[in-house]
Amino acid sequence: MSASAVHGGTASASTPSADQSVKIQLNDQLIPFPEAQPYIDDKGQTFVPIRPVLESLGYQMDWEMENGQVEVTVKGDKQKTVELTTGVSEAKLNGKAVPLTSGALFRDGTVFVPVRFISESLGIMMQWDNDNRIAILCQDGQYHAPAWYAPPVVQALAAAPAPSVADRITDTAQNMLGIRYVWGGTTPSGFDCSGFVNYVFDQFGVDLPRTSRDMFHNSGQPVTELKKGDLVFLNIGRVTTHVGIYLGNDQFVSATTSRGTQIDSLTSSYWGPKYVGAKRIL
Repeated sequence: MSASAVHGGTASASTPSADQSVKIQLNDQLIPFPEAQPYIDDKGQTFVPIRPVLESLGYQMDWEMENGQVEVTVKGDKQKTVELTTGVSEAKLNGKAVPLTSGALFRDGTVFVPVRFISESLGIMMQWDNDNRIAILCQDGQYHAPAWYAPPVVQALAAAPAPSVADRITDTAQNMLGIRYVWGGTTPSGFDCSGFVNYVFDQFGVDLPRTSRDMFHNSGQPVTELKKGDLVFLNIGRVTTHVGIYLGNDQFVSATTSRGTQIDSLTSSYWGPKYVGAKRIL
């Protein structure tokens, strides 16, 4: 039985916003969604119906409903097993608990999960094409052009203000997700945290010190009310050793040793205690 045939259950408070449709692409092909559609919620999270995505990736999904919650088990290659329950803020990867920034939800007979959870739990690189609103799952490990291009903006929107430098910087940073971590790396073949920030800002003519400590002590102005494009600094150990680019909604993008360039939450159990401050460069 398909999860879309199940009725009942409850959805989380995370809901679609107006005009927040999004497409999902696997390598060079768009994933079809014959029933429920992917969407971006009012917190900026991209949610997808889990079954069509998993089937396109070659995984199997089993589910059962108990007490109004849907329990999902995902099995596939490399002996990976993922278990999650709607309304629960953690999942299990091969039996090990993994915290979720946004949990799975059950709406209109369909289980939705954040697309980033699929990419991270299954080890799949993901790109985000902001111009065409496509999340690209690069299962083959290669970068891909969008398989669909948004039509030209209608004349009524043509006079809309151009994106700010901060918007362009954060869009550029998000288009580089999944690049591997390389100590001392400063190019898209591999980044460390300060190399990544330097590379992104350099595309817009902004020069920054090479290390995160120098950025923290010698660049910009300290801020407490964060805006897009601000630099956020974190302590790993006893000194400031990590830097990222703030995206809004408590999220930032950085080059991490564990999974390369990725988006994390400043309020997560891991990063929250390590946050030491922010600087405004723009």
